[in-house]
Amino acid sequence: MNIGFDAKRAYQNSTGLGHYSRTLISSLAQFYPDNVYYLFAPKITNMFNTAGFTNIHPVCPVGFPASLLKTAWRSNWVKKDLQQHHISIYHGLSHEIPLGIAATGIKTAVTIHDLIFERYPGQYNALDTFIYRKKFRYACKNADKIIAISGQTKQDIIDFYKIPEEKIVVCYQSCNPSFNEMIAAEKKEAIRQLYNLPAAFYLYVGSIIERKNLLLICKAMKQMHASLPLVVIGDGGTYKQKVKKYIAENGLTEKIIFLSEVPSAQSSASYKSSADFPAIYQMATAMIYPSIFEGFGIPVLEALCSRLPVITSNLSCMPETGGDAALYINPDNENELAAAMLAVASDTALRNSMIEKGMAHAQKFTQQKCAAAVMDVYKSL
Repeated sequence: MNIGFDAKRAYQNSTGLGHYSRTLISSLAQFYPDNVYYLFAPKITNMFNTAGFTNIHPVCPVGFPASLLKTAWRSNWVKKDLQQHHISIYHGLSHEIPLGIAATGIKTAVTIHDLIFERYPGQYNALDTFIYRKKFRYACKNADKIIAISGQTKQDIIDFYKIPEEKIVVCYQSCNPSFNEMIAAEKKEAIRQLYNLPAAFYLYVGSIIERKNLLLICKAMKQMHASLPLVVIGDGGTYKQKVKKYIAENGLTEKIIFLSEVPSAQSSASYKSSADFPAIYQMATAMIYPSIFEGFGIPVLEALCSRLPVITSNLSCMPETGGDAALYINPDNENELAAAMLAVASDTALRNSMIEKGMAHAQKFTQQKCAAAVMDVYKSL
């Protein structure tokens, strides 16, 4: 079977959508090697190395006007390339499918990660919200099957777009297998020295935007007079400046480390590619992730795979991703978060229990299980 993918994110996105695309494609190619996988991408970069797979073939736009108008090629003209490569199933990995693809007879699946812009439109540019809504609605209406990455996302698709439940399948995502590998002590120490990380620290990973609620962690740290600092992996704009203003006004400058501002991280290829993240996770005391809303919450799973205790919010899909392993808090209550952070840092028995439960719960999200769930969708088409 020839399976095609919208691979723009796989080659051009360094955050959640990119990680999802790369991990899923690699998993399918590994566990279902009899199929041939074509990656239709406007541009090929070194962000996704497929050299080790003989059954993966990148395809770029060629000739005029496709090579010049790559956006139009991806959203429409790619249909001609799909037919030339005899694609049986086309999978839009991030909310989109080409216009009019149904007329080609090619079966389609689309992954919807979240509808956060529908829930919190005020946090998005109005034009972006308009474009997202148009693309997402079209994909949900016209794809043969919709893959939702959590039960929360499935319910949102039903509620916002009135899509029949039977058209939507929940297929959880996996994370990069590197998070399951225990890093040698010498390598962890080298990475600690490279980024000048403290001996012990809390960890936050994610874009620094309002919904992800980094400010709540800062308020909790002020309340509990935290002895451990917080290392932040991620960057942002206006909301980040709001957080930094709070930090400066409340004497937390020495306690909050923005790793993206550390010179060695700025110049490190292994930081930009996330290759050093598993080691950083394994050196942390706890992952703090009090997000108000997520489609899946991949840092929670990465932490569980890394044997790192997780404190997260009790909303959205977080209880799906964290299971019985995480500590859950009200994401509007810094007192609850402060108490949870103190407990995890000071109670060895609690930490060990959370780590053990986390390792067990993470088995629901292995690469093989997640790939099998998606392959079942393909086989149903």
